Amino acid sequence: MIAKDDNAAGETSRRLYVYNGGFLTQPRIRRILTLSGYDIRLGKPGPGDLVGVWGQSPTSWRGQAVADHTAAPVLRVEDAFLRSVLPGRAGAPPLGLLLDASGVHFDPSSPSDLEVLLAEHPLDDTALLDRARAGIAALARAHLSKYNAFDPATPCPDPGYVLVIDQTEGDASVSASRADRNSFLEMLFCAREDHPGARILVKTHPETLAGHRGGHFRDGDLFEGMEFFTDLVSPHDLLEGAIAVYTVSSQMGFEAILAGHNPVVFGQPFYMGWGLTQDRAPLDRRQRTLTRAQMFAAAMILYPRWYDPYRDRLCSLEEATQTLAAQARAWRDDQAGWVASGMRLWKRAPLQKVFGQYRKVVFDNRPDRAARRVARDGRRHMVWASKSDGHDAAVRVEDGFLRSRGLGADLVPPLSLVLDDLGIYYDPRAKSRLERLVEASPHLPEAETDRSARLIARLTRARLSKYNLGGDDLPQGLPAGRRILVPGQVEDDASILAGTEDIRTNRALLEATRAANPAAVILYKPHPDVETGLRAGAVADAGQFADAVLDRTDAMAALDAVDEVWTMTSLIGFEALLRGRSVTCLGTPFYAGWGLTDDRAMPCPRRTARPTLAQLAHAALIGYPRYFDPMTGLACPVEVVVDRLSEGTVPRPSRLNRLLAKAQGVAAGQSWLWR
Repeated sequence: MIAKDDNAAGETSRRLYVYNGGFLTQPRIRRILTLSGYDIRLGKPGPGDLVGVWGQSPTSWRGQAVADHTAAPVLRVEDAFLRSVLPGRAGAPPLGLLLDASGVHFDPSSPSDLEVLLAEHPLDDTALLDRARAGIAALARAHLSKYNAFDPATPCPDPGYVLVIDQTEGDASVSASRADRNSFLEMLFCAREDHPGARILVKTHPETLAGHRGGHFRDGDLFEGMEFFTDLVSPHDLLEGAIAVYTVSSQMGFEAILAGHNPVVFGQPFYMGWGLTQDRAPLDRRQRTLTRAQMFAAAMILYPRWYDPYRDRLCSLEEATQTLAAQARAWRDDQAGWVASGMRLWKRAPLQKVFGQYRKVVFDNRPDRAARRVARDGRRHMVWASKSDGHDAAVRVEDGFLRSRGLGADLVPPLSLVLDDLGIYYDPRAKSRLERLVEASPHLPEAETDRSARLIARLTRARLSKYNLGGDDLPQGLPAGRRILVPGQVEDDASILAGTEDIRTNRALLEATRAANPAAVILYKPHPDVETGLRAGAVADAGQFADAVLDRTDAMAALDAVDEVWTMTSLIGFEALLRGRSVTCLGTPFYAGWGLTDDRAMPCPRRTARPTLAQLAHAALIGYPRYFDPMTGLACPVEVVVDRLSEGTVPRPSRLNRLLAKAQGVAAGQSWLWR
């Protein structure tokens, strides 16, 4: 039986002889098999070798014939139950594989490895079942299914319908259940008999909608009160509105179980026969009663081999879920295409890499012309947040809070960006998407809060910040006592203009901090952009208020040395919170007003939620930004960017960017050219 928790490799490599070109031409499939301990070969298997076949595909007979002739064991390979954003027929590689030495999970003619797991594994480990319950919640939260090319914002029909699930012609799971078109017609008849007054929706398969394969139902099969449902909606939302679910052998029947349904099943898929379905074709050997968590643990944690495309290794279900969530989010944001405004020339290539993978980004700075392009082409409109005047309907774009190793002012491209359709995080005058996420964060599942806590620990342990510039150590001989760090900011920065009132300059901040703390040791750290002369904000007489000025000093070293931070709106205040320091805000940054800071500015009465630090960090570092892996060119979870920054595997800016950065230093007074 091929089943290992967390997809741990380590088997002695075995030769796997294949007779299907897909094993050779699809790199992802080859790699997962290699990492799982199989050496793919052509030729005739010998003693101890295996034959690999793809499920019950039209070419599987070749491998089966060789296996019969040589008495070699067969390893059947199939896509895992979370496959990809787009279907395989659209060229998307799988996120995981099912490797079965006993049979095929959808073929009831003999028990598969999955069926043996469901029948014989204790499935009683508390930690395993807790992971299963968290996994079910994570899939629902991110609206993840086998294929994920749908927009969760697309509305579903009004609740109260019966859902009848069509499948594609030639589906091997239908044939294996000894079902055919008549089985589907019988299913539709029974749905009407069981629910005589209900609206019946026949859900068309995504591959049928895409024109790849036909379905089993025809127009003439539906009568009054029945209709085809072809909208690309979230399966989770669709199942939530259903009063009953009918299927032959679709994976959506499994998802219906996870959503709390007791589906009526006319075939014999892996999930029937365990007390969670109404079975119209019972299988006598399946007598055990399972919970949803037990079934999920076997089918999604123990059985598959999940793959991590960023680190090129096998991984856990949790990591695979995070990968698929990041990639699905990117598709859902970008698939319509973007018209981008307010983007400086040097930013366009990095933005194209992040947002243009499915449809090339079009750049147009004129509001009227950009609006016409949006209306004509069905695209979305984005604008750099600080350039949003005149672009009222656009989604605002800004750097995320784990940006890069190097400054934007030095033309270093970002690893994270935020899209905000409500406002922008640094402007408290209107609610932003981040603010909404923070409001909801006290209701996060425990697993998500734990993920955030682990992220905080990694960031602090690796000494990571927004720009990760490094710098000098603290100067020797700093006075002892209660130390306060005052981070300088760029005084014409949008966060200062939008998020401050009385205290709006670095000098005023220093003066107010000294007045409120006459006996404290105050350490002033100028902003790196100001130190290099690229932006405004220098304080010539900083020594009048500060006990030391930390020129070119590493920000993390400064935080390590202090007890408190006093700031207007600097992100260093947020980074100080992550490191357990007290933070006093004289402006209204995104992290103020939630009960975690000492707020001296005008209060923001909207901010009434009281999240924990981990919940606030989840909103700011996991829920709000999108992350981009420069090594693979893929959308990725935050943990991948943390790895890249920690390991130093972030590509250096191009020579052209470095030359432009030097040129802008010479022309600092003309910063409008590059900002």
